[in-house]
Amino acid sequence: MIGPWLVLVGLAAGVFSGLFGIGGGIVIVPALTLLAGFPLVKATGTSLAAILLPVGILGVIAYYRARVIDLRGSAFIALGLLTSVAAGAWLANTLPVEVMRKSFAVFCLYVSWNFIDPGRRIRLLLGKPVAARLEPVSNPRPHPLALFAVGLAAGVMSGMFGIGGGNIIVPLLALVLGYPAKRAIATSLGAILLPFGLPGVVLYHNQGNLAVAAAAWIALGLFLGTVFGAKITIRLPSATVKLLYGLFLVFVAVRFFF
Repeated sequence: MIGPWLVLVGLAAGVFSGLFGIGGGIVIVPALTLLAGFPLVKATGTSLAAILLPVGILGVIAYYRARVIDLRGSAFIALGLLTSVAAGAWLANTLPVEVMRKSFAVFCLYVSWNFIDPGRRIRLLLGKPVAARLEPVSNPRPHPLALFAVGLAAGVMSGMFGIGGGNIIVPLLALVLGYPAKRAIATSLGAILLPFGLPGVVLYHNQGNLAVAAAAWIALGLFLGTVFGAKITIRLPSATVKLLYGLFLVFVAVRFFF
């Protein structure tokens, strides 16, 4: 797969990144393995390198202007990411991770069920009463240690699978810490903006599992695509964002199962 095609992979990943607050690895890794014939570990290392640079800066700026991002939360989560991503990369290069892959897929299915909430939608369609649920706080301020813990969990998963960590950050912010969906997505994108994956990238490079040129082409596409995804999320109703993110997590679960 030559450079221009890799830019298109990055562009698609960038739209997903801005739309759902993820790093884009969930698009990059399958594309490299299925379309470019990369071994899984090399695809993971190349993906982590591609999302190393602050390619989501335009998306973060868009969220900041719309006043939906929690920069304080992003900072504490980023600190957790920086602390733990090398551990995930070490695990990916030394241990069989099949059990972790399946566990993560189950987690994604559980979270998608909460975001989509099919039971509630069916009851609404039938005109039946719906039990009240705890509404998210528009501007939550959780304890820094809670945000740091979110970053730790996301960092391990990021290093293991070459994803940006947003697949962990967004669900934990929304379901555990009470963030509205849009704010969780924006805060996640802000957290993964910094080069937290550098220790993991070094480990992948030292193991010979990193294609630098491919990562550079993909990063270019990411930079161009992220802002479009962010603008889409800002304009959509919150309920639609939750539904789309839930459906996206179903795709993620299938990807990690198979």
